[in-house]
Amino acid sequence: MGYRELVLQNANFRYLWLGQIISLLGDWFNLVASAALVATLTESGLAVGTLFMVRMLSPFLVSPIAGVVADRYNRKWILILTDLGRIFTALGFLLVDEPDEVWLLYLFSVLQLGISGFFFPARSAILPDIVPERAVGTANALTSTTWSVMLAFGAAMGGLVAGTWGLKPAFLIDAMTFVLSAWCIMRIKLEVRPSLPTEEQHVAVALRQYLDGLRYFKKHREIAYITLHKAALVLFFGAPLEVVSVAMARDIFVIGEGGSLSLGLMYAMAGVGTGVGPIFARRYTGDRIAALCWAIALAYGVAAVGLWIVGTLDSLQIVLLGIFIRACGSGILWVFSSQILLQVVPGEVRGRVFSSEYALVTLMSAVGAGLGGQYLEFFTIANAVHWMAAVTMLPGILWLWWLMRNLMGKDDENLFPVK
Repeated sequence: MGYRELVLQNANFRYLWLGQIISLLGDWFNLVASAALVATLTESGLAVGTLFMVRMLSPFLVSPIAGVVADRYNRKWILILTDLGRIFTALGFLLVDEPDEVWLLYLFSVLQLGISGFFFPARSAILPDIVPERAVGTANALTSTTWSVMLAFGAAMGGLVAGTWGLKPAFLIDAMTFVLSAWCIMRIKLEVRPSLPTEEQHVAVALRQYLDGLRYFKKHREIAYITLHKAALVLFFGAPLEVVSVAMARDIFVIGEGGSLSLGLMYAMAGVGTGVGPIFARRYTGDRIAALCWAIALAYGVAAVGLWIVGTLDSLQIVLLGIFIRACGSGILWVFSSQILLQVVPGEVRGRVFSSEYALVTLMSAVGAGLGGQYLEFFTIANAVHWMAAVTMLPGILWLWWLMRNLMGKDDENLFPVK
């Protein structure tokens, strides 16, 4: 099914997609504004790294129950309630004005991202519930590309708004987007019921169901390996580069208040790359699982080349080019690993699989953000980015080795367990 056909003919997906567009716009406004605010109030790379750490640790802490919730309850209403909750946390950022109030920014970041820890696994798991099986690949590619486009547009607009009118309007816009997103999701007609029984509501049952999800990974280790790719991405070069990018914008390429406009340009170029990379690669791989696996291996190399270019720091234009190339690789890695999971993971455990993946991503993002802050304390920006380029090749080499041992000569039906 083509992209246009999916959007025009499937009203449920159309409303989910519109809600994604709107809420992601606010997400990037919030990220650019909060990072610029912390950098301005504290003038500390470690403080910026701490912001990214707390943004990631909170969804990790809720992940054990988020996956169970996504598998037991109506996924549509999970999305609506979490959107409504995030309206109030977004407004809380308006209270931060002075350096001694930075703790409030950390607090509202924890609350907002903790609520998001329930939202994102449910949104990933709901896709096969609202689109036919033949359209799952198209839906995944379109939602991932939308994330990239809104990263580009939202970060650029967020940087423009913050750099021109100040940081408060960006937080207000973030709150308004959650209202519109909730309205869109309310329009979805979802008939699919969670696969798990709902008559038993006590904590022991929820814990058992969570452990059942972990046993699924033990039984299907190849699925566990797929869920590790996003975690490797954010640990080795995703989260550290975000922290270092704030320093580049603040200290080297300063445009706008606290470098907010130049930071927005960096995020925008990353958004373009993460959108272009998987769309271009999918023209050659299609939805063939083996081809997707080999493309993931190549993506690590592409990301490393981009990082090396960023580390030259020759000019803002060269840095943006390197960010674009790096983002092409990370976009392929992100989208294709999600595509494999959507195609092979059964519906009754899909919420827990995506929740576990999200937990790993958030935990490794927190660790990676901490590493990024430490890089800025002990190394130059150029050396920090070149180090990221080197270590990025490690998971790529390990994945390539696994592919050569286990996938050579096999067709798609024999690669992974299917539904």
